[in-house]
Amino acid sequence: MSEKRKVTVDGEEFEVMIEKEGESWIVQVGGKTFTIEMGENPNRGKGVRKPRNSRKGKVSGVVSSPIPGKIVSVNISEGDEVSEGDVIMVLEAMKMQNEIQAPIGGVVTELNCSPGETIEANSPLIVIDPGEDGG
Repeated sequence: MSEKRKVTVDGEEFEVMIEKEGESWIVQVGGKTFTIEMGENPNRGKGVRKPRNSRKGKVSGVVSSPIPGKIVSVNISEGDEVSEGDVIMVLEAMKMQNEIQAPIGGVVTELNCSPGETIEANSPLIVIDPGEDGG
């Protein structure tokens, strides 16, 4: 069974179709098909991933849409104080409503979207200033 994924290669994002076939992966990108074979790796197939809540680097207060869609609701205003994880807006994409959460706590300093607006992927929608404590 193949699935569609977005991958980033050397900073450039691609939409690809991938399918596991035996010990290989069949990948289609830009109308071309590639076969990828993994070398010997003791972690192969174990799905080793970095935890999502890992906080090794500084988290940005810029909230961007991960996918294109339509703003259903905005739950904050400029000047509002938010906590990390607060649902600050709802975005409809691919007929599903997605809750967008604040990546950090702080004060909303910019609001660049409104309900009903259609937005593109990676558009900066909201800016949160973490203040002096860094979130």
